Amino acid sequence: MNIAILHYSVPPIVGGVESVIGHHARLMSAGGHSVRLIAARGESMNAQIPLTTIPLADSRHIRVETIKKDLDRGIVPEGFETLCNDLKNELKVALAGVDILIAHNVCSLNKNLALTAALHQLHTDKKLPRLILWHHDLAWTTPRYQPELHEGYPWDLLRTNWGDTTHVVVSHLRQRELASLMKIDLDKIQVVPNGVDTSRFYKIEMQTRALLDNMQLLDAAPILLLPVRLTPRKNIELALYTLSELKKQYPNAALVVTGPLGPHNADNIKYFDMLSGLRTRLNLQGSAHFLAELVDSFLPDEVIADFYRVADALLFPSREEGFGIPLIEAAFSHLPAFCADIPPLRELGLEDAWFFSPDENPVKIAQMITSYFESALPARLSMRARLSFRWEAIYRKHIAPLLEKG
Repeated sequence: MNIAILHYSVPPIVGGVESVIGHHARLMSAGGHSVRLIAARGESMNAQIPLTTIPLADSRHIRVETIKKDLDRGIVPEGFETLCNDLKNELKVALAGVDILIAHNVCSLNKNLALTAALHQLHTDKKLPRLILWHHDLAWTTPRYQPELHEGYPWDLLRTNWGDTTHVVVSHLRQRELASLMKIDLDKIQVVPNGVDTSRFYKIEMQTRALLDNMQLLDAAPILLLPVRLTPRKNIELALYTLSELKKQYPNAALVVTGPLGPHNADNIKYFDMLSGLRTRLNLQGSAHFLAELVDSFLPDEVIADFYRVADALLFPSREEGFGIPLIEAAFSHLPAFCADIPPLRELGLEDAWFFSPDENPVKIAQMITSYFESALPARLSMRARLSFRWEAIYRKHIAPLLEKG
């Protein structure tokens, strides 16, 4: 599908809407769509996401600013319709071959009312592709814009339902405001939230990103981390049994074991075979992940640190440790730690970790973990945000279906 995204400016111009447009364009392009940007200022994102520049679409163009001074006083100057016609002509060229036009805020704010009017006229004349109006802000419901707004045309275009359009807002507050403003039903207005680019926010390594994508790990919650080698003394089978029990309360729970097979004992291969078989018997194939199955070489510290950043808790059921560095790494990562009650780990964790016997019933360990996640508000918020407010999750749940609608 050929998609055009319109705004006054686009990245690398800094702004909240500009940032959202950048993420949308990237995700749509990755989703197989042909995407172009249309704006007065900014740059092409790459060869696949070009920019068509229309200087008159700027909110700060000299002609636009001159006319806006009169509009703000309630006067429609003579040059308004000329500017509107110039914009119509440029838009018709820029939109050639486009299937969907997504206009961000240009039909919500009075920054360039000639651009708003040009779009409205083209839409009324049925010379626009399918139109999606994406509302971040609404001039008519925002007190600071009220002195600039007046009865009649063109100001009323910002509070009139144009018909045969798709309205999208970024929050339920905006949904209620728009429904009241335009006298349309709430269910006719789609809410698509803004999100976070987890790779950039966490500064995730390229190798980590590939592993996360392979496992679809960021769709899991909670994520339990077990950063150990695959050797019997690490008691990994207890972690698998615990995960199986935890999934009764948290069906999307996952476990990640980061280490390779222990290098000094051939029996470690048999141990791993046993763990693989146990994973199958417990039906944990999509939930219990051994990075040794995905990576032949040793993972660098930077990648391990990434997994601490995305995990929700450390699960450390070892029967034997000389020191227990994962507990300290979890502390530096602000992760709750659920550990076997053995002397080195007790010495490190003191009263600041949750402890259980290496032979504990996994039901009780799962209850311990569940109790934590039921009561820890930051942890609950973190998991909900990861599931609902990652850009990839937003695109999959909201934006992709929106684009496919007729």
